[in-house]
Amino acid sequence: MQKVVVGLSGGVDSSVAAHLLKEQGYEVAGLFMKNWEDQHGVLTSSCTWEDDLMFAEMAAKKLDIPLHFVDFSKEYRKRVVDYMFREYQRGRTPNPDVLCNREVKFDLFAREAEKLGADYIATGHYCKKQVYQTDRGEVHALLAGVDTNKEQSYFLCQISQDQLRKALFPLGNLHKPQIREMAQNLGLATATRKDSQGICFIGKVDLPEFLQQKLSTRKGDIIKIERKQLEASNGTDNESLQEISQAHRLDKIPGTRVGEHNGAHFFTVGQRKGLNVGGTKEPLYVLGVDTRQNVVYAGEGKDHPGLFRKGLFINNADIHWIREDLKLTPGQERRMDFRIRYRQPLQKGKLILREEGGYVVFDEPQRGITPGQFAAWYVNGELLGSGVIA
Repeated sequence: MQKVVVGLSGGVDSSVAAHLLKEQGYEVAGLFMKNWEDQHGVLTSSCTWEDDLMFAEMAAKKLDIPLHFVDFSKEYRKRVVDYMFREYQRGRTPNPDVLCNREVKFDLFAREAEKLGADYIATGHYCKKQVYQTDRGEVHALLAGVDTNKEQSYFLCQISQDQLRKALFPLGNLHKPQIREMAQNLGLATATRKDSQGICFIGKVDLPEFLQQKLSTRKGDIIKIERKQLEASNGTDNESLQEISQAHRLDKIPGTRVGEHNGAHFFTVGQRKGLNVGGTKEPLYVLGVDTRQNVVYAGEGKDHPGLFRKGLFINNADIHWIREDLKLTPGQERRMDFRIRYRQPLQKGKLILREEGGYVVFDEPQRGITPGQFAAWYVNGELLGSGVIA
């Protein structure tokens, strides 16, 4: 009998995943990870890792499976949280959930599971895996889950073939209401628990307060850019790939000082709350940040042209392929579907590879393309690869 170690988090998804695997005939064990306990800046402090562990223990007991415990707090801080601080310091907006999966759930966790004799690891992600036989041998494909409201393949866009080969996703063909009903019928204590929100294993945070653990406050200007000023500076339809993929050069556009902030590194493109500037007809949105000059650029209205771009660039070193057998090489291009944030509907466009990296050119301009986030590319519902937006 093959053994599967499930990441039992104390939530309903992982609990039902363990049940389904047991029903499929696997020998199932749970492994609970303690990854964070510092509550500085955390808004959901009432939900601690101790609470999660208690629910995981109740689920394991109900399912009659053993539960193991591992403390990855030091590694999580080093691999995920410190990375967050570095990226925000640079004026970029990281996605810690993507890093958590790559560095913790499918690396540290997988290694710990191997010590427990696991043939596979499993999580409660809403995605699917399929195995193909190719000329190069067995290939594992990561597919979108059927529940479009919960589909989570995007969060796994940085895992490797080796990591995917040892992973199982029991929930990929199910919808969330089915999971809740199944847990209710099984009498699991996790059946009515709310889904976790915010940063992976940390929860919802007051971001400026959380970041102030490492990043200091520094007064700077908020500069408002008018629509007509930005539109007048826009290029032509014959722009180069470099021009299409670059953020607007807001520092080259005349603007008006409308307020003061406590640090440009606390803001992200598309952000509305936190600017604390009144007197405008429509809300102000962050168009860009300059951490060197400590300037935040803002524009009025959610459809301000400064929020939209035709494309993006990914440095060659930051391009990652799950399907190495399908990767493009410099000089090649391919039409694909793209996603630049969780739950965003797939967007049509083209991936163009050059020596310096990859250019994504969208059919329609995209709102809120954010440096530091991940762009993922799909073909027929399969996630082929991803990269960090420059």
